[in-house]
Amino acid sequence: MSRAWKLSESQRAHIATLRLALGLVTGIAVFNGWGWYTAPKDLTIHVPPDLRSGSTRPWWEIPPESVYAYAFYIFQQMNSWPSDGEKNYSDNIARLANFITPSCKIYLEGDEALKRNAGELRKRVRNVAEIPGSGYGDDPTRRVQVLGNSEWTVMLDVVANEYLGGEKVKTALTRYPLHVVRADVDPEKNPWGLLWDCYSGQPQRIEAGAETQVRGKP
Repeated sequence: MSRAWKLSESQRAHIATLRLALGLVTGIAVFNGWGWYTAPKDLTIHVPPDLRSGSTRPWWEIPPESVYAYAFYIFQQMNSWPSDGEKNYSDNIARLANFITPSCKIYLEGDEALKRNAGELRKRVRNVAEIPGSGYGDDPTRRVQVLGNSEWTVMLDVVANEYLGGEKVKTALTRYPLHVVRADVDPEKNPWGLLWDCYSGQPQRIEAGAETQVRGKP
């Protein structure tokens, strides 16, 4: 009788151990499942455009060349009017709202209103491009000024051509000091993690290699 009792107790202890192990494994599985479910589905890594040479940097660091590419792309998209400036400019502001700061959006809306009231948008077609030989590779340290871990000034040298009724009415070569900041934004709406914050200073008109101060903002 004593032997049977001892065997029964041993079996109970073994079952309790198995239950404890099963509970522990279940807990680990649930924890791993929760970690997998909450892990980010996408990770943005900024890779230098020239991969002929190696590059080692922290994954969270945004290199200057990526900041320049972002600034030029957003600026070009904002200031291109493919059919009618009176419609395209306001559409661009709304379409690119996730790529600019709220204060810059307010400034651009005011600029659009001033140009519209002055008759500078109606039926105007505009295209914007880099001045040849004035891209990022021309002088990287001057093109992107690092103001901090999350703030930059990007110097863009661009040419803007405007047309009215198929006839060119304006050509302007201008240097724009764009202010760009890092922001914690929805990656589905802005995968760059950057925002254009309008200008760090007054744009300058470029004429025959000389620069003159432009009155007012563009």
